[in-house]
Amino acid sequence: MKRRIGSIDRRWFERVASARLPGAEQVLPPLSSAANHGRLWFGTAAALAVVGGPAARRAARRGVGALALASVTTNAVAKYAVRRHRPVLDTVPAMRRLSKAPWTSSFPSGHAASAAAFAVGVALETPRYGALLAPVAAAVAFSRVYVGVHYPGDVLAGCALGAAAAAVTCYWWPPRPSPAQHRRSRVKAPALPEGEGLVVVLNSGSGKGVPGRLPARDHLDLLLPKAEVLECGPGDDLGEILDEAVERATAGAGVLGVCGGDGTVNATARRAAEAGLALAVFPGGTLNHFALDAGTPTFEDTAHAVRRGEAVRVDLARVRDGAGEEVTGFVNTFSIGLYPELVRQREKLEGRIGKWPAAAVSFVEVLRTATPLRIRLDGHDRVLWLLFAGNGQYAPDGLAPTHRPRMDDGLLDIRTVDAEAPLARTRVALSSLGGALRRSRVFRTERVEQLRLSGLEDVARLAYDGETAPAPDTLLLDKLHSALTVYSPAAQLDEIAQRARTLTLAANRQPGRGPA
Repeated sequence: MKRRIGSIDRRWFERVASARLPGAEQVLPPLSSAANHGRLWFGTAAALAVVGGPAARRAARRGVGALALASVTTNAVAKYAVRRHRPVLDTVPAMRRLSKAPWTSSFPSGHAASAAAFAVGVALETPRYGALLAPVAAAVAFSRVYVGVHYPGDVLAGCALGAAAAAVTCYWWPPRPSPAQHRRSRVKAPALPEGEGLVVVLNSGSGKGVPGRLPARDHLDLLLPKAEVLECGPGDDLGEILDEAVERATAGAGVLGVCGGDGTVNATARRAAEAGLALAVFPGGTLNHFALDAGTPTFEDTAHAVRRGEAVRVDLARVRDGAGEEVTGFVNTFSIGLYPELVRQREKLEGRIGKWPAAAVSFVEVLRTATPLRIRLDGHDRVLWLLFAGNGQYAPDGLAPTHRPRMDDGLLDIRTVDAEAPLARTRVALSSLGGALRRSRVFRTERVEQLRLSGLEDVARLAYDGETAPAPDTLLLDKLHSALTVYSPAAQLDEIAQRARTLTLAANRQPGRGPA
């Protein structure tokens, strides 16, 4: 059987070697060389990160991660396990041959593995970008046979290995589902075709602004030219500006907007809920968790929804003290104990290695110097490493939740890591590194409508949506169900087309209105 497969492989190699494909000799050899050491794919990832939106940047990170895993598996394991001589080049025309022939084992093809890993990795996050890259990846894989350095079987094995490497990344780092998979409760909101009546608070100190794009103010002016923008500079009081914006929005179309990070969004959302205003969120922060879950990862998404009056219902989580007085609220997450430090460490690493691996590494590091937290949950004494509460059920389970399929489920997502179990720290660390924390007996998840925390005398601070506040001795967490109306497009928009449309508007912008 092995000899027969080898015979078929050589026969197909000779057919490709003798084939005369119009234009291939000018395209395939340079393309094959461009993919050396992953240069073609790293360049593509950089282009996606610079000119694309959030989906493109996620796709670029996954593609690079999958490529790295495939390269290590191919070059450090597979090529040494299966040693195969390269094809004889007698039947390959001289003009096709590479200037420097590779010397490593022919099986499997590293170029094919990298091409498949990157293309499949991108497709797992954004099928549209993956479809654009698929022909290029296929051409790179085919070019390795065409220039005479691999048999077809080597290329097919490389493609299979690369696709498997991309799939393996999902174990530690699950892809974010498309907006079509979210279960959002659709409602109508005021339709403002050019933004007239919309009052937007722009926090210039939030996050990193709009990376690789227009300044936030110019971006808003292009998309919704009649919207009123109130800027909050470094020396301004955000609360005062928000109160002024609420007054103006109430007297106008009843629509409040915000451009900033999750902390700014939280403060704005609470005021919008109290005043009964619809909320338009323009993602101008570093991570923009709320905007992503609401279905508005770009300014274009939010502007489209505002123009058409498309919106969803969203819960607002509330934190009260023992006397029933509201301490704060949160639109994303709340935590006490180690979780704030875990998030800080994770965010340093996730841009380089992905969210799940960064969470695992950070968790082990934080646990190394941690002190357990002794508190009472709904009257039950617990000793915990950390407590996390999400405004709505997050997915997946574990320490790196990525998204909420629904934002008005009326539930709090409670996650705790028990410190009392035997060898709890070691078990948690091993489970975290192995990507199996959500199945560990020391990690617990539950979804509840409310949660009472007491015995917090030793807890100095609580964290919520990237902010911190003093912690009372007793806390009650609950939900204001469907308290917010948030603009969100009813259908997924084409990120590339939206970006192109904005660039066209900027290019056609009339002189005298400021730089585009």
